[in-house]
Amino acid sequence: MCMAVPSRITAIDNGVATVEAFGQSRTTSLMLLADEVVVGDFVILGPGGTFAAEKVEPEMAAETLAYLTEVLAAGQA
Repeated sequence: MCMAVPSRITAIDNGVATVEAFGQSRTTSLMLLADEVVVGDFVILGPGGTFAAEKVEPEMAAETLAYLTEVLAAGQA
């Protein structure tokens, strides 16, 4: 199963972004994105996390992250 977790861009260097989600950072290529992105934007990573696949609006990212936080908390109860 693939789960799309919005990741916030924390740095961009030469087409490669450092992104963060749930306290975990990773690097991902921005070369497949149709939209311009800047630090602070949210993206969805493709399978394996090698490429950012889509830019996500902040409101949708916040809703998704809040829901996933609830699901994770319920699974630990």
